[in-house]
Amino acid sequence: MDKREEMKKIRDEVVALGGALAQERRANGTLPVLGEGNHDAEIMFIGEAPGKNEAATGRPFCGAAGKILTELVESIGLTRDEVYVTNIVKDRPPENRDPLPDEIMLYAPFLDRQIHIIQPKVIATLGRFSMDYVMRLFGLESDLEPISRGHGKAYKLTAPWGSLHIVPLYHPAAAIYTRSLRDTLDEDFKVLLTCLI
Repeated sequence: MDKREEMKKIRDEVVALGGALAQERRANGTLPVLGEGNHDAEIMFIGEAPGKNEAATGRPFCGAAGKILTELVESIGLTRDEVYVTNIVKDRPPENRDPLPDEIMLYAPFLDRQIHIIQPKVIATLGRFSMDYVMRLFGLESDLEPISRGHGKAYKLTAPWGSLHIVPLYHPAAAIYTRSLRDTLDEDFKVLLTCLI
């Protein structure tokens, strides 16, 4: 499989997509946000949906939350270039509202393909929408609990490509508003390294 070519196919399909968010993107002259990083990454970060900065640049997690994510990745001895970062929804919901269930359903198949292209050893979900979707995708719905209890836990399973850990994390934006969550994220990120051993 040529991973770059497969990612280009996804990009082209998202660019041509219908739906309210895509129509708004075209009307506003903003960009879809596919994801970026290493197509052979061991760790894949999955957020919920792009914000204003992301839609303006086409890059995931490039605003204040992205700065925190970059610092957290570097705190475990990696760089953004070594991991892969994306969202479930590839177009920005208006006013940064939460993605709606039908929007998640529309964009989720693209994420599913990205996961199978990258074949990560660890999927770190960022925020409750991502946690809910990814855990259900891999048959872990019975393990779902509020993110306040589930964050930092590692769920091990066997994916079609081999061993996989799913680690729910708070969204980095939460640390902007609640300082103590930054300390929690610092601790939870250490769990990602233990999953690679």
